[in-house]
Amino acid sequence: MNYKDYYKTLGVKKDATSKEIKKAYRKLAAKYHPDKNPNDKTAEDKFKELNEANEVLSDKEKREKYDTLGSNWDAYQNTGDNWREYANQANQRGSNSRYAQGDPSDIFGQGAAGGEDFSSFFETFFGGRGNQSSFSGGDTKAEMPITLLEAYEGSKRTFEIHNEKLRITIKPGSYDGLQLKIKGKGQKGVKGGKRGDLYIILKVQPDARFKRRANDLIYNANVDLYTAILGGKIKVPTFSGSLNITVPKNSNTGKTLRLKGKGMPKYGKPSLYGDLLVKLNVSLPKNLTHEEENLFKELQKLHKKEPIKTN
Repeated sequence: MNYKDYYKTLGVKKDATSKEIKKAYRKLAAKYHPDKNPNDKTAEDKFKELNEANEVLSDKEKREKYDTLGSNWDAYQNTGDNWREYANQANQRGSNSRYAQGDPSDIFGQGAAGGEDFSSFFETFFGGRGNQSSFSGGDTKAEMPITLLEAYEGSKRTFEIHNEKLRITIKPGSYDGLQLKIKGKGQKGVKGGKRGDLYIILKVQPDARFKRRANDLIYNANVDLYTAILGGKIKVPTFSGSLNITVPKNSNTGKTLRLKGKGMPKYGKPSLYGDLLVKLNVSLPKNLTHEEENLFKELQKLHKKEPIKTN
């Protein structure tokens, strides 16, 4: 029976994290899934190997056993739950012991076995697992574009995938990159195997008025020179209606006014909101008349004559 290098099967390093293993499995399972490769025996065998490798490496205890067995793996076959104790004892006795710990590839050699050894290798290490020809389907990921208003208010969407019509709820406060899981709506399993899950990834589209920063919204407001100098009122939009806000005297470009609770609802806490940040952009008057230019000159003279205030 040939050694199966599960890490090589999934194309990951031996110190790969569980997240990296899961990602590698999903990618390869999607590529070799029987639904995408009908009547392809090679792809079917590869898919079986991927499932076997994932079943071991994604399980903490099985992975530990697989990594620890050593070249004399057969010495541990009948130790049951005491295999760790035997392994520790062997390790203490040193490399000359019959139970010396090492790399399982030392005895089996490198490379995955062919399809005929698929289940026997797994059973030798981990025992039987029922119907060997039944395998779970892979997960499916799909992107769904939504507007910022939908992310603010929440909405319901109906869509079709895998020839099925599904309905999904988008909660208020949803954000770009949020993954919504629908159990059992991914790729179908093989020969009665469990169906995978469907992950909908939300992609919030750019908004013409607001930019989002976490739960805050940013709005750029143009203010004329006179209002910026003398102060006054401007109208700004919010998702709950327009508001008149006060611009303080002597406001410069870049000044930010904060409107509490007028931002995005917090995901999972729809009663809590971020803020709306109004950034002022002071616009200078253009196409001045001759009279207006003279008035600005007079203002300039008056401003120069004013005594400089000192603290």
